[in-house]
Amino acid sequence: MPARFDGKVALVWGGGVISRAGALAFARQGASVVVAGADTEDLETTVKLIRHEGGEGAAVAADITQDGSAAAVRMVAEAAGQYGPLDIAFNNATLSGPSQPVAEICENVWAETLAHNLTGVWLTMKHEIAHMRQHGGGVIVNTACNLASNGLLPGLGAYAASKAALATLTRTAAGEYIGEGIRINAISPGPTHEPAPDGSVPEPHEPGGGGASPEEVADTVLWLCSEAAGFVVGHDLVLDKQRAA
Repeated sequence: MPARFDGKVALVWGGGVISRAGALAFARQGASVVVAGADTEDLETTVKLIRHEGGEGAAVAADITQDGSAAAVRMVAEAAGQYGPLDIAFNNATLSGPSQPVAEICENVWAETLAHNLTGVWLTMKHEIAHMRQHGGGVIVNTACNLASNGLLPGLGAYAASKAALATLTRTAAGEYIGEGIRINAISPGPTHEPAPDGSVPEPHEPGGGGASPEEVADTVLWLCSEAAGFVVGHDLVLDKQRAA
């Protein structure tokens, strides 16, 4: 039986455990994967893991927060140059910043948080959409956050605001481009945890509990990018056991 993403090209932008889990999951399902971001060491490690499992992977260095639209254009072009036109883009940029009440947020922290989590994703999506319009469509998934809707962690106002704006931007773009064969959605994970050394996973009431593992988040992203979710457009899918309880 062929894998779900045989012959597909997936771009995974952003660092951290969710990006790595997503990249590995796409590769295991047959996609050629390009990982992109500012941390070249992290990217190369992910590519090595993909290739170690027999998958196709490549890295593109792109600091979009620092270098803006030029970096986004280059990232998309270099990613497509590796394996061909992009079918999938998973934009997983996340910068939480320090915990500060709203009236005490430093202006630089506010600007940096929105530049990374909102403006950076907008620039990336802007050029991914342009590329996909030229090549018959595609699928985009952006990482928002459950804090955008539930505000359960005071002190992260800039982060929550940036992610709420991203969720709205995602829904707007979804409506604008579905007619051209570009399907856009978002995910909103809760606190993402990794198994403890003994393999156990925290319960929702424990520190680190309540959220999905990186692999569970990756499975959700893959479903949203698959034909099985072809009817899902402009949705922000919350992954939060505490909220669902």
